[in-house]
Amino acid sequence: MPSITIDIAPLTKEQKAQIAKEFTESVSKITGIDAKAFYLFFNEYPRDSIAVGGTLLSDR
Repeated sequence: MPSITIDIAPLTKEQKAQIAKEFTESVSKITGIDAKAFYLFFNEYPRDSIAVGGTLLSDR
């Protein structure tokens, strides 16, 4: 069970679908593993739970 995990701020269902499709296709092509074998997990965090350079995303 190869897997891809993405930690990210909340996305729309459409954005997640596009990311899942494109990431899976790319990794499958690079590794030669059938795309149907991949699991992709989204770990979504509120913007006030992510900081970049010491600043919360919610404050940017």
